[in-house]
This record gives sequence, C-alpha cells and structure tokens, in this order.
Amino acid sequence: GGGGGGGGGGGGTAAPPSAVGWEKNSSGRPGARLMDLSAQMDPAATAAAAVDLNIRLMRWRLMPALEPEKVAAQRCLLIGAGTLGCAVARCLLGWGVKAITLVDSGNVSYSNPVRQSLFAHKDCIGGKTKKAPAAAEELRRIFPGAEARGVVMGIPMPGHPVGAAEVDGVRADAEALDELVQQHDIVFLLTDTRESRWLPTLLAAARRKLAVTAALGFDTFLVMRHGLPPPTEEAAALGAGGLPAGYEQAAPAEAAAPPPPPPPRPRLGCYFCSDVVAPANSMTRRTLDQQCTVSRPGLAMVASALAVELAVTVLHHEHGAEADADVPAEAAQAATCDESPLGVVPHQIRGALSFFRTDCMLGRAFGKCTACSATVTDAYAARGFDFLLDAFNGGDYLEELTGLAQMHREAEAALEDVGFFEDDEDEAMSE
Repeated sequence: GGGGGGGGGGGGTAAPPSAVGWEKNSSGRPGARLMDLSAQMDPAATAAAAVDLNIRLMRWRLMPALEPEKVAAQRCLLIGAGTLGCAVARCLLGWGVKAITLVDSGNVSYSNPVRQSLFAHKDCIGGKTKKAPAAAEELRRIFPGAEARGVVMGIPMPGHPVGAAEVDGVRADAEALDELVQQHDIVFLLTDTRESRWLPTLLAAARRKLAVTAALGFDTFLVMRHGLPPPTEEAAALGAGGLPAGYEQAAPAEAAAPPPPPPPRPRLGCYFCSDVVAPANSMTRRTLDQQCTVSRPGLAMVASALAVELAVTVLHHEHGAEADADVPAEAAQAATCDESPLGVVPHQIRGALSFFRTDCMLGRAFGKCTACSATVTDAYAARGFDFLLDAFNGGDYLEELTGLAQMHREAEAALEDVGFFEDDEDEAMSE
C-alpha cells in the first residue's frame, strides 16, 4: 500500500517546462533573442545622452516651457578664442550647443592657460600653437559630440591701413568672415579691442544675425545684444534711426479723434551706437603692457556666463532676436514678465566688481552709427570690399559717410557762436 502511494505520487509529477533555450522569433522559428547594446557601451554616446538628459531635466522638473532643442540647434560663431571665447564656449556646451566655430589668429602664450580654460601648459611650448584650432580640439575632447572647429583668421579693422601687398589677403579674410556670419545663427563678439568688433558688427547687421558682445575693463564689464535692422522691405518705411518715416514730426491727434496706436519703438543699438567718433587704431603708441587686457580673473567668467544666458533668454522670447528690451523699471517686476519663460530680456548688462553690482540699461540705435546704420549697411551692400577698404584706410571716411563729421562741424560752429570763452577772456582782462 505504501509503495502504491509512492507510485501514485510519482505519476502526478508535472513535466518540466519547455521555456529554457530557444524562443520563436518573428518568423515562427526557434532562435536567439538579440539586443543591440552598442549605444550603451559607447562612451561618446553615453556622454551625449547624459548631457541631453541633464538639460531636459530642467524642463521636466522646473520649466515646462523650456526649449532645449531650439538652443542646442543654434550654430554659434565666436570671434575671439581668448579668455572670453573659452568661457563662452564652455557655457554653450553646457546648454547642449554642438556647432561652435572659434575665430582667432593668435598663439597660445604661457600666461593663457591659467585664465583661458581650453588651453594647457603643453599648448604653450614652442609658441606656435594657434588658439582657435587648439580650443576647438579641447572642446571635442571635453565632449566628443561637439562639432567644434577653429578658424585661423585675422579680423580687418578700421584705422589699420591695408598696404597694396596685403589687399588680397585682407579681401579673403573679409569674405571668409562674411561667409561664416551667414552660416551661423548667433555671433559672439569677444575680442579685446574696440576696432576689431567693427566688421563683425557690420556683418551681423547686414545679415540680420543675433550678435552678443562681451567686453571687459579692469573690474567692469559690458554684455549686450545688438538690435536687428528692419527687413529690407521695411527699411524704406523707416528713418535712419529706425523710427517710422515722419514719426518725429507727427502732430498730436485732435481731441475728438480716437488716440492713434502707439508707434513701434525704434530698434536697439549696437556696440558702436553710443559713439560719436569712428573706431580707430587703439593700439597706436601703446607699450606692450598697455596692449594686454588687464582685468580681474573672475570678471571674464561672469561676463561670459551672462552673454550666453542672455542669448538663450532671447531665443525663448516670442519675438526672438527682434525682441525689444525690458527697461529697468520693468525688470524690477520680473515675476510678472511672461514674454520669456527665462525672465526679462535686457539690452545691456553693465557690472562692476568694485561694487558687486549689475545694472540693466537701454540704448536705442543711432542714425549715424558707423557700424549698423542703414547708411553703412547700404554702402557695404552696394560696394562690398571696396567700401571696407576705404573704411580700413580712411581715417575720417566713416565719419564723413555717416554724417558724424558734419555733426562735429556744426557743434563747433555752435560753440563759437555762443562765445562763452570770449566773455570769460574779456572779464579776465577787465579785472
């Protein structure tokens, strides 16, 4: 009976499952299940996914209106690969921007690596390492997905005469720079002299590209975006300063008539719009120590970060690069600003480390600007390099062209008519 019970138990044992081994594939035949893990095993692909995830987390967790894809798709041109250029490039990488082109003609020197984050001591040895290619190579080393390239090129400048033997080379540089501006979406002006910013400013205005300037003093900085000129079809309806034709002479509406709609605001100015003189050679008769940019080490990092964040904020504005500036009074009410999810969109940011203070300022376009006025951009469109050559070689050419020289003459004549100095001399003689 016991044996029979044991036999009954053995007869009730279930057969082993047939789930071990091959499974039927899509063809209905037994086969191995395959999974491609190469992307997860590739360090470069892992880095790209991690960078993308880090940016997307900002949108998922904090700001649903953030558009990281728009920012990452920007093609950025950096004029200058020094302290500002290196810091701006690193910040752009943090936003996921991959297409970065750096333009510079200088070599890496021994003083550079401690301030310029894309260079190391090895780049200084021999004194022949060009900044732009070295910076681009380092960007690719930091992030293999970066589409960074360096262009060794000098920037032709007003006040730096071009000799007959140099004309072909300068022409090639000017044409190459124009082509680079057209190929990119944002132009960052990061050079260390005033006149070196003139040609990129003109080209950005002529091609209607967003331009962002960062400039340093010893303990002060300026970060600003340049206003876009009106489209060609609208230019005829606007005055030299960007105002609608006849706006300045518009008569007040009659009391019985409904109030007219407010006229469009004149456009924002560029880096040169606050000047009443043309850019000239700022390096003339300067000693070697005076030719170097001397600033507090942390200043470039602050200005570079603000330059990138300003550009990203502008991209999120409903009007993009054509957005008007939030004036300081409105900036104080940033919590009520809903035009850009990242906050207010200023025109200029000026800071001073001596006071640990920043101020947002506004400057409108100047009708006699030597870089972005319609007179200058039209002359460039009509004459091309011949116009540029006159600007490079002619000391007062730009001032005569834009009317600044005539304004100076009128101001001097007005002072002579007032006769303040003659009255002072007569009083002194009578005493």
